[in-house]
Amino acid sequence: MITIRKADERGHFDHGWLNTYHTFSFADYYDPAHMGFRALRVINEDRVQPGRGFPTHAHNDMEILTYILDGALEHTDSMGNGSIIRPGEAQRMSAGTGVRHSEYNHSKSAPVHFLQIWILPERRGIAPGYEQEEFPDSEVRNQLRVIASNDSRDGSVTIHQDVDVYVARLDAGKEVARALRPQRHGWLQVARGAVQLNGEPLTAGDGAATSSEATLTIQAETPAEILLFDLA
Repeated sequence: MITIRKADERGHFDHGWLNTYHTFSFADYYDPAHMGFRALRVINEDRVQPGRGFPTHAHNDMEILTYILDGALEHTDSMGNGSIIRPGEAQRMSAGTGVRHSEYNHSKSAPVHFLQIWILPERRGIAPGYEQEEFPDSEVRNQLRVIASNDSRDGSVTIHQDVDVYVARLDAGKEVARALRPQRHGWLQVARGAVQLNGEPLTAGDGAATSSEATLTIQAETPAEILLFDLA
């Protein structure tokens, strides 16, 4: 079964400095029919204007994954981390018992476009943690590359939950597939371009929840970038 979440049905707010789309309920956007999927709680697609951003704020008991599509995002936190995240990199922050952080567009001239993803942790009270890894284009081009996992395999960042997150950048006409174990579920988020998921057409900003699908086959209709979540 595949359930499609169309891009234009998402919650949307344009604050001037921030243009944001919410796949699931978040902040001032509340839709009881879209509160998340399995352990996946938030997918926000954000565009932040040059030099602007999110001042220091607090999180707890959440696994937060940031994936940059264009531009650069500057991060600081109460654990002492300071970094700049760029396309091809994934950042994981485990909020756990409590973290404060800020996020700003690093550029004074170009916007930053990114996905912020929240995943419910396997338990409360995890020690706060931080990771940032680069995944070169050669590792994601026309193939699924794990960028986040519970067991940190293949250099992926560690998510404290039974979730695997894959990225692929697909040339037009290329295809990737992921077999799911019994009782597993999938979520496909199209970051750019147009694809078909098991024959269902999806375009940039669309998401799709899958259950009882043994294999997920993604074929690019145009050049595309996708994130695939393999969920318990």
